[in-house]
Amino acid sequence: MAGRGESQWLANPLGYHFGQFLADIHSLIAHLGLKEVEWVGTSMGGLLGMMLASEPASPVKRLVMNDVGAFLPMEALQAIARNLEAPDRFESLDAVEAHVRRTHREWGELTTEQWRHFAVHGSRRTEDGRYRLHYDPEIARVARPMPLTPGLFFWDAWYRVSCPVLLLRGEDSRVFPEAVAETMLDVKPAATLVEFAGCGHVPALMSPGQIGVVQNFLRGLPSQNHVQSVGPYPARAA
Repeated sequence: MAGRGESQWLANPLGYHFGQFLADIHSLIAHLGLKEVEWVGTSMGGLLGMMLASEPASPVKRLVMNDVGAFLPMEALQAIARNLEAPDRFESLDAVEAHVRRTHREWGELTTEQWRHFAVHGSRRTEDGRYRLHYDPEIARVARPMPLTPGLFFWDAWYRVSCPVLLLRGEDSRVFPEAVAETMLDVKPAATLVEFAGCGHVPALMSPGQIGVVQNFLRGLPSQNHVQSVGPYPARAA
């Protein structure tokens, strides 16, 4: 997405909105000449996948939404916006790692190597030899709803999704409350919900057990709604 990773930052931060992101996704899919895609999206990426899957003649064959649902409460949005705040520069990679360990502590039990991996690939080196995070801080505006609203609603998109869906939820997630997950299943009983214990927003999808859940879904293997443990070791059914 614009403003993240190797993509350029927008000169006008007002361009960070779902409509622009979806237009960019359509351009990428057309550029690659793809007829079908399997979409795995975390947080905002999951919302974009749901919106794409809700469109007529959508290219989304299967959809994985990692710890995000059809309604995001105001409290959760405020927490996301706070976690996106960061210093303009970090003096070292160790300082970057300390920051991401603090702001992403709800990711669950990660190994020292996994935290370092996240710091390395979540930052970029600046011309003066320091580091900055690999996203434009202005992108936090996406997580800011209009004043006096209870949150962001995406139920209309969820009703229109027709492809197979895997919903992933951190057991302690405030961004994807249990009540929202249950309502989404009431609307679409064929969807699958897997909860990971020991984490909130978001499951890191870095442990073999978590990765295996996603792999099995994308391979079309049958699964049941259940809660699983989380960590650097294979997950087990709870």
